[in-house]
Order: sequence, then structure tokens, then C-alpha cells
Amino acid sequence: MRLSLTVTSESLPLARPFRISRGMKTVADVVVATISQDGVEGRGECVPYPRYGETIEETVATIENQRASIEAGAGRRDLLETMSPGAARNALDCALWDLEAKLTGQSVFELVGTDRPVRVETAMTVGLDTPEVMAKAARELATSPLIKVKVDATDSAAQLRAVREAAPLPRLIVDPNESWSISQVDDLQGLLLELRVDLLEQPLPADNDGALRGYVSRVPIAADEALHTLSDLAGLPDGYNVANIKLDKAGGLTAALALAEVAQARGMQLMMGCMISSSLSIAPAMTLAPRCSFVDLDGPLWLSRDREGGISGSEGYLTGPAPQFWG
Repeated sequence: MRLSLTVTSESLPLARPFRISRGMKTVADVVVATISQDGVEGRGECVPYPRYGETIEETVATIENQRASIEAGAGRRDLLETMSPGAARNALDCALWDLEAKLTGQSVFELVGTDRPVRVETAMTVGLDTPEVMAKAARELATSPLIKVKVDATDSAAQLRAVREAAPLPRLIVDPNESWSISQVDDLQGLLLELRVDLLEQPLPADNDGALRGYVSRVPIAADEALHTLSDLAGLPDGYNVANIKLDKAGGLTAALALAEVAQARGMQLMMGCMISSSLSIAPAMTLAPRCSFVDLDGPLWLSRDREGGISGSEGYLTGPAPQFWG
């Protein structure tokens, strides 16, 4: 048995700018780890995220630091002990899952005991902009089953009204990306109900969300930036009702599966989220999608060109990648 590790970084252009309350991006910067054994390759992609202090260079270096252990046969459980959660571990973990699936002839869905869905309903994102521009974007998504609306603290009511008027039928997720205060959460409760919003995602800063302790929202609230790993669950304010799991935050599919199990046991609904990425990041995340009340995996649909054989999207639904693409 001969294992080898390869690490590369790529900048994938977006078809259009993606804007949230923290800024705008025009490319998806990703790192890909490839682990080979006997001519069979397993791949994993991650997105180093500046919000969490990650860079492309440091992520590549962190993966390179694991070369000796990976090539000596370290497995997914070993990485949980030797690496911190985050993008680097995610790439290696997903590469190991892919490699195991291809070596054993079993899909990752079979390995984790989950049925492979024929298609997955995903949120389609309306990026932050003026109400007029956001209405135009929402109108193009009006036949999708679920829309996610990026807002900030400046003009949320007008932005949300414009989106709902343009798209009266889809379920709505509102995502302020930590930009609101608790007074805004409180003041906008009536509007969120009026506009039939299904979920409010991380309205308060993750390091200043204590006001959600004991808070009873009229719309479910998801923890995103406030929830990375299993160890974060115990300290979450009880005002959060939904756990937004992302493989890059959790540090891989292995850790994400454990987080999902405990979050559900605590009575939380699950949401599967992603960074802007290629289908190589999204294919592993789809393993958890059947267990989730909300799925937000439209990352590859923002690219000007995705990886060949990747996930396809139409009318707010994702169809899995070609055989042998991943897992």
C-alpha cells in the first residue's frame, strides 16, 4: 500500500459578484488535497475563510505538515486528534472519504448509511444590494422553492419587502451575516412573520449573541458563525433553534456527522451550508442533506465554470455529480 498526497490551490472566477454584509467577492479561492493509493485518487476541496483567520497559504502549509502522517496511513479519526477544525482538515477528511469509497466500491452514502437523494432542494441566494437590484434578482428566482436573502443593518425592511414582492411563493431565509443588533431582531419580528420568513440566520455577531439566551423568536434562528464544531454546542444560547453545519467550519464530513447527531439529539433542526466553491466542496455536503430542514448548497452555481462532471442545478434543485466525481 503506497499513499501519496498532493496539494494545490485555485482561484475560480464567479459569473457575477457575490456580496454580503462583510464585503464582496469575485472569485472562489479553494485548496484541493488529493490522496492517491495504488493508482486510485481521493479528492477533497476546502475554502479558507478570512472571517475565521484562514488564508490559502496557511491552509496549504497546514495540509503539507500532515504529509508524513497521511502517507504513513493516517485515517480520518487520526486527523480529529492531530488537526484543529477548519478548512485544511476538511480537505484531507473529504479526500480520505472519497478514496475509501473508490477503493471499496461503496458510495459515501452507503458508508454512512444514508439514502442518496435523487435531487436536493437548495436555497438560491439573493446577494446584498439595493432593494431594486435585489428585487430583480429575486424575480429571476421566483419559481425556486427556497430563497436566501443577504441583508445588512442599513435597509433590511426595504430589501426584504422588495424580495418578497418579486418572489411571493418561495420559502425565505434571511441572513444578516452578524450585522444586526438584538433590537433589530426584536423590531423586525412582525415583518418577518408578515413576509412569511422561514428562518433567520445568525443575526447577531457570534461573539456577542448573549442576548439570544432566553430569547423566544417568532421565527426560528440558525447558528452559523456561532457554531463550528461539536464543542460549541454546549455554549450556544438557547435562542438558536437550527444548527447550520458547514464542512469547512467543522473540519470535514467526519466531524460534521458527529455534530449533526448531537444537535438533533438536543432538539435542533439541521441546516447544511457552504462557502462559494466548486462541486468538489458540495458533493460531500450532500451526504448530510437528507437529514436537513434547510439546505444551502448553491456555491457552485455562482461560478462562471464549475468542475467537469460536477453538480448541476435547475429551478432551485441540485442533482448529484457524475459517477466517480466524488464519493
